[in-house]
Amino acid sequence: MDRKVPISKMHLWWLALLAPTTALGVWMLRTFDPNAEGSPFLGCIFYQVTGLLCPACGSTRAMHALVHLELGRALSMNALLLIGGPIGLLLVLRALGRGPARLEPVLGRISSPWLWVAIVLGYGVVRNLPGFEFLAPLA
Repeated sequence: MDRKVPISKMHLWWLALLAPTTALGVWMLRTFDPNAEGSPFLGCIFYQVTGLLCPACGSTRAMHALVHLELGRALSMNALLLIGGPIGLLLVLRALGRGPARLEPVLGRISSPWLWVAIVLGYGVVRNLPGFEFLAPLA
């Protein structure tokens, strides 16, 4: 892909908003344990209402483990977040024309939004099926 989207003032504004927001999120995840009583992090409303795991269940706990460099624990909380997150970042870079050229053949094949809708919905369904308890976030 040889088209690069020029960095505009709008991109810089988004970056200016994203950087401190990300820093605040990392600080909160380093400071507060989502598993602890009185945590400022909300639980999953979908789970509270239905008793079913949504595709994002365990994401806050996974990010908490990740900022504490506990990769195995993070993976056990939400594998889709840990695997799909970096891929999503690469796809965003690709859309901006700044993705790594050597990954273009792979990224081109997995860039369909419908593929990702199917993956996320499928993950949400499969992690609720008997025999797939290993996909449920650990307590």
